[in-house]
Order: sequence, then C-alpha cells, then structure tokens
Amino acid sequence: MAVSHLDTDGLQGRTLRIYLYIVKAKHPVGPRDVMRGVNLSSPSVAYRHLQKLELMGLVTKHEEGNYIAKEKVAVHGYTWIDRRLIPNPLVYSSIFSAILITELVVLAIHFSVETSQFKIFFLLLTSITAAALVLFLVEGLRARRKTKIHHSDPNY
Repeated sequence: MAVSHLDTDGLQGRTLRIYLYIVKAKHPVGPRDVMRGVNLSSPSVAYRHLQKLELMGLVTKHEEGNYIAKEKVAVHGYTWIDRRLIPNPLVYSSIFSAILITELVVLAIHFSVETSQFKIFFLLLTSITAAALVLFLVEGLRARRKTKIHHSDPNY
C-alpha cells in the first residue's frame, strides 16, 4: 500500500486512531469492531468517525457495511514503516542510538592512546548525543501514546 499525500488536517485524535486500526486490520471492519478495537463508548461514535474517514477519501465502505482502508496517507509528524505509524522522534532516537554506539566504540578504541583533552571532548560529545537520544525517545513515546490502539479483536 503506497503512501498518499492527501489533505489530512482532520486526521487526529480518535479519527486518527480509528484510521490506524483500519489500516492495521487484516480484514474489513465494521463499527462494532472499531468500537471494541479503539475503546469507544458506542458503535454510533465509531460510525460517525468512519463516515468522516469515508468523506476524507481514506476508507471505502463495502456492501456488507464494513470498511477497508483505500490507502495509507502521510500523517504530519509520523513515518509509515510497513503497517505501523511511527512518530518521527522515535525514528530520530534510533539514529541517535546508532551515533552514540559509534561514538562509544571510537572512544573505547582510542581511549588508551589519546590525550586527556581528546577524552574530555569526546565524553562531552557523547553526553550531548545521549541527551538528544533521551529527549527524542521521551517525545517519541509520548507521541506513540496518542496513537495507541487497544487490541481486543482476536482477528486483528
């Protein structure tokens, strides 16, 4: 499923969680499936959001009344990896993890032969990278909580 760049301004909060539930589902889903899967109070609330998604052109309603995602759309602040929507800060934190590991390996290799100035500079550099990693990780986990779906559907 390719990623489209439709206007997704209304795709946030519950509507975004419902859209993600439909994209991740392995089969067409109805309002009751959505209600259970996204922890909504009633099927009518789910239906209202499903209609909104249909008007946005993101889902298609089948003749049985079930919905399926037409396409994955770009969502501001997130990156699609297969059927998962990952907050950009989590992507950045993984990049900083790789940088931090590389810095620690270089420091370990050169530790015995370098001057104390080099060691202090490199430890400072490593601590800045570690701080960036922690900040992006925290922000990414906070953003991930906003799109968290409760999977109560056994066919999910």
